[in-house]
Amino acid sequence: MQSRQYSVKVFELTIEDENQVINFFNANHSIFKDHLIVVNGAMSKNIEKYLKEMNLSFLHNVELPKGRNRKALEEEIKLTTIEDKVRQLMMEQEIEKLSDKLQNNLEVCDKLLRSGQEMKTDKDLLLLNRVNSGATIITSGNLIITGQVSGIVKCSGSFMMLGATSRANVLFHGVGIDNKLLEAKLNRIEFVGNEIIVTPLLRKDISWE
Repeated sequence: MQSRQYSVKVFELTIEDENQVINFFNANHSIFKDHLIVVNGAMSKNIEKYLKEMNLSFLHNVELPKGRNRKALEEEIKLTTIEDKVRQLMMEQEIEKLSDKLQNNLEVCDKLLRSGQEMKTDKDLLLLNRVNSGATIITSGNLIITGQVSGIVKCSGSFMMLGATSRANVLFHGVGIDNKLLEAKLNRIEFVGNEIIVTPLLRKDISWE
Protein backbone atom coordinates (compact mmCIF):
# COMPACT_ATOMS: atom_id res chain seq x y z
CA MET A 1 0.00 0.00 0.00
CA GLN A 2 1.40 3.38 -1.05
CA SER A 3 0.07 6.51 0.64
CA ARG A 4 0.44 10.27 0.99
CA GLN A 5 -1.09 12.26 3.84
CA TYR A 6 -2.14 15.89 3.41
CA SER A 7 -2.29 18.51 6.16
CA VAL A 8 -5.98 19.06 5.42
CA LYS A 9 -6.92 15.61 6.72
CA VAL A 10 -7.03 13.98 3.32
CA PHE A 11 -5.46 10.53 3.15
CA GLU A 12 -4.54 9.32 -0.35
CA LEU A 13 -3.72 5.69 -1.09
CA THR A 14 -3.31 3.09 -3.82
CA ILE A 15 -4.55 -0.41 -2.99
CA GLU A 16 -2.20 -3.29 -3.74
CA ASP A 17 -3.25 -5.69 -0.97
CA GLU A 18 -6.86 -5.56 0.25
CA ASN A 19 -6.16 -7.40 3.50
CA GLN A 20 -3.34 -5.01 4.32
CA VAL A 21 -5.64 -2.02 3.77
CA ILE A 22 -8.42 -3.50 5.91
CA ASN A 23 -6.02 -4.37 8.73
CA PHE A 24 -4.50 -0.89 8.53
CA PHE A 25 -7.83 0.90 8.93
CA ASN A 26 -9.01 -1.54 11.60
CA ALA A 27 -5.94 -0.64 13.65
CA ASN A 28 -6.11 3.10 12.95
CA HIS A 29 -9.83 3.78 12.65
CA SER A 30 -9.86 6.41 15.41
CA ILE A 31 -7.17 8.38 13.56
CA PHE A 32 -8.78 8.32 10.12
CA LYS A 33 -12.49 8.47 11.00
CA ASP A 34 -12.42 12.25 10.42
CA HIS A 35 -10.24 12.10 7.30
CA LEU A 36 -11.33 12.10 3.69
CA ILE A 37 -9.84 8.99 2.10
CA VAL A 38 -9.00 9.23 -1.60
CA VAL A 39 -8.46 5.88 -3.32
CA ASN A 40 -6.45 6.01 -6.55
CA GLY A 41 -6.47 3.23 -9.13
CA ALA A 42 -8.61 0.12 -8.83
CA MET A 43 -11.01 -0.27 -5.90
CA SER A 44 -12.98 -3.49 -5.47
CA LYS A 45 -16.58 -3.77 -4.30
CA ASN A 46 -15.23 -5.44 -1.17
CA ILE A 47 -13.14 -2.39 -0.20
CA GLU A 48 -15.99 -0.02 -1.05
CA LYS A 49 -18.34 -2.03 1.18
CA TYR A 50 -15.77 -2.10 3.99
CA LEU A 51 -15.23 1.68 3.94
CA LYS A 52 -18.98 2.28 4.05
CA GLU A 53 -19.46 -0.16 6.93
CA MET A 54 -16.67 1.60 8.85
CA ASN A 55 -18.33 4.99 8.17
CA LEU A 56 -15.16 6.27 6.52
CA SER A 57 -15.61 9.10 4.01
CA PHE A 58 -13.94 8.31 0.69
CA LEU A 59 -13.68 9.31 -2.96
CA HIS A 60 -12.39 7.23 -5.85
CA ASN A 61 -9.91 8.44 -8.50
CA VAL A 62 -10.07 12.15 -7.69
CA GLU A 63 -7.11 14.31 -8.72
CA LEU A 64 -6.27 16.40 -5.68
CA PRO A 65 -5.13 20.00 -6.19
CA LYS A 66 -1.69 20.77 -4.78
CA GLY A 67 -0.78 23.79 -2.69
CA ARG A 68 -4.37 24.67 -1.77
CA ASN A 69 -5.73 25.57 1.64
CA ARG A 70 -8.39 23.46 3.32
CA LYS A 71 -11.34 25.55 2.12
CA ALA A 72 -10.12 25.55 -1.48
CA LEU A 73 -9.56 21.80 -1.32
CA GLU A 74 -13.04 21.16 0.06
CA GLU A 75 -14.59 23.32 -2.69
CA GLU A 76 -12.57 21.46 -5.34
CA ILE A 77 -13.69 18.07 -4.03
CA LYS A 78 -17.29 19.25 -3.72
CA LEU A 79 -17.25 20.45 -7.33
CA THR A 80 -15.71 17.19 -8.54
CA THR A 81 -18.38 15.20 -6.71
CA ILE A 82 -21.16 17.28 -8.28
CA GLU A 83 -19.60 16.86 -11.72
CA ASP A 84 -19.40 13.10 -11.25
CA LYS A 85 -23.07 12.95 -10.24
CA VAL A 86 -24.15 15.07 -13.20
CA ARG A 87 -22.02 13.02 -15.55
CA GLN A 88 -23.58 9.82 -14.22
CA LEU A 89 -27.08 11.29 -14.66
CA MET A 90 -26.25 12.40 -18.20
CA MET A 91 -24.90 8.94 -18.95
CA GLU A 92 -28.07 7.27 -17.68
CA GLN A 93 -30.26 9.64 -19.71
CA GLU A 94 -28.25 9.03 -22.87
CA ILE A 95 -28.36 5.26 -22.38
CA GLU A 96 -32.14 5.48 -22.03
CA LYS A 97 -32.38 7.57 -25.23
CA LEU A 98 -30.22 5.09 -27.12
CA SER A 99 -31.81 1.99 -25.61
CA ASP A 100 -33.55 1.15 -28.89
CA LYS A 101 -30.12 0.88 -30.53
CA LEU A 102 -28.74 -1.42 -27.84
CA GLN A 103 -28.97 -5.11 -28.56
CA ASN A 104 -30.43 -7.63 -26.14
CA ASN A 105 -26.97 -9.05 -25.41
CA LEU A 106 -25.58 -6.07 -23.48
CA GLU A 107 -22.44 -7.02 -21.56
CA VAL A 108 -21.64 -5.05 -18.39
CA CYS A 109 -18.03 -5.15 -17.18
CA ASP A 110 -16.37 -3.52 -14.15
CA LYS A 111 -12.85 -4.66 -15.03
CA LEU A 112 -9.89 -2.27 -15.04
CA LEU A 113 -7.98 -2.78 -18.31
CA ARG A 114 -4.26 -2.52 -17.66
CA SER A 115 -1.42 -2.05 -20.13
CA GLY A 116 -1.02 -5.10 -22.38
CA GLN A 117 -4.56 -6.39 -21.76
CA GLU A 118 -7.12 -6.70 -24.56
CA MET A 119 -10.89 -7.08 -24.41
CA LYS A 120 -12.74 -8.20 -27.54
CA THR A 121 -16.49 -8.76 -27.87
CA ASP A 122 -19.25 -8.93 -30.47
CA LYS A 123 -21.79 -7.70 -27.92
CA ASP A 124 -22.79 -4.22 -26.82
CA LEU A 125 -20.42 -3.32 -23.98
CA LEU A 126 -20.88 -1.09 -20.93
CA LEU A 127 -17.48 -0.69 -19.24
CA LEU A 128 -17.63 0.78 -15.73
CA ASN A 129 -13.89 1.19 -15.29
CA ARG A 130 -10.76 2.69 -16.84
CA VAL A 131 -8.82 1.76 -19.97
CA ASN A 132 -5.17 2.37 -19.17
CA SER A 133 -2.50 3.29 -21.70
CA GLY A 134 -1.41 0.18 -23.61
CA ALA A 135 -4.77 -1.59 -23.13
CA THR A 136 -7.15 -2.31 -26.02
CA ILE A 137 -10.92 -2.68 -26.43
CA ILE A 138 -12.37 -4.05 -29.67
CA THR A 139 -16.12 -4.39 -30.11
CA SER A 140 -18.41 -4.81 -33.10
CA GLY A 141 -21.35 -3.73 -30.96
CA ASN A 142 -22.13 -0.42 -29.29
CA LEU A 143 -19.74 0.80 -26.61
CA ILE A 144 -20.14 2.93 -23.47
CA ILE A 145 -17.17 3.65 -21.18
CA THR A 146 -17.72 5.49 -17.90
CA GLY A 147 -14.08 5.52 -16.74
CA GLN A 148 -11.01 7.33 -18.04
CA VAL A 149 -9.67 6.16 -21.40
CA SER A 150 -5.96 6.30 -22.24
CA GLY A 151 -5.61 3.16 -24.38
CA ILE A 152 -6.87 1.95 -27.76
CA VAL A 153 -10.62 1.77 -28.41
CA LYS A 154 -12.07 0.26 -31.61
CA CYS A 155 -15.84 0.28 -32.03
CA SER A 156 -17.89 -0.83 -35.05
CA GLY A 157 -21.36 -0.42 -33.53
CA SER A 158 -24.02 2.22 -34.11
CA PHE A 159 -22.58 4.50 -31.42
CA MET A 160 -20.07 4.85 -28.63
CA MET A 161 -19.88 7.11 -25.56
CA LEU A 162 -16.85 8.11 -23.52
CA GLY A 163 -15.44 10.98 -21.51
CA ALA A 164 -12.71 13.51 -22.25
CA THR A 165 -9.42 12.03 -23.40
CA SER A 166 -6.22 13.48 -24.82
CA ARG A 167 -4.18 10.27 -24.86
CA ALA A 168 -6.52 7.60 -26.22
CA ASN A 169 -6.46 6.16 -29.74
CA VAL A 170 -10.17 6.05 -30.60
CA LEU A 171 -11.37 4.44 -33.83
CA PHE A 172 -15.02 4.32 -34.90
CA HIS A 173 -15.57 1.96 -37.86
CA GLY A 174 -11.85 2.19 -38.56
CA VAL A 175 -11.83 5.99 -38.65
CA GLY A 176 -9.57 7.71 -36.12
CA ILE A 177 -11.36 10.29 -33.96
CA ASP A 178 -9.39 13.47 -33.26
CA ASN A 179 -8.93 13.81 -29.49
CA LYS A 180 -9.63 17.53 -29.83
CA LEU A 181 -13.24 16.51 -30.53
CA LEU A 182 -13.33 14.59 -27.24
CA GLU A 183 -12.67 17.44 -24.82
CA ALA A 184 -16.13 17.38 -23.21
CA LYS A 185 -16.65 15.42 -20.02
CA LEU A 186 -19.05 13.16 -21.92
CA ASN A 187 -19.13 12.59 -25.69
CA ARG A 188 -21.30 10.57 -28.07
CA ILE A 189 -19.89 9.28 -31.37
CA GLU A 190 -22.35 7.95 -33.94
CA PHE A 191 -23.30 7.75 -37.59
CA VAL A 192 -25.76 10.37 -38.82
CA GLY A 193 -26.49 9.41 -42.39
CA ASN A 194 -23.09 8.51 -43.78
CA GLU A 195 -21.21 10.95 -41.56
CA ILE A 196 -19.53 10.33 -38.21
CA ILE A 197 -20.72 12.93 -35.70
CA VAL A 198 -19.16 13.66 -32.30
CA THR A 199 -21.62 15.33 -29.92
CA PRO A 200 -20.43 16.86 -26.61
CA LEU A 201 -23.00 16.01 -23.94
CA LEU A 202 -21.37 17.59 -20.88
CA ARG A 203 -18.89 20.40 -21.50
CA LYS A 204 -15.89 21.29 -19.33
CA ASP A 205 -16.97 24.88 -18.93
CA ILE A 206 -20.34 24.05 -17.38
CA SER A 207 -21.27 26.42 -14.53
CA TRP A 208 -22.65 25.14 -11.24
CA GLU A 209 -23.79 28.53 -9.96
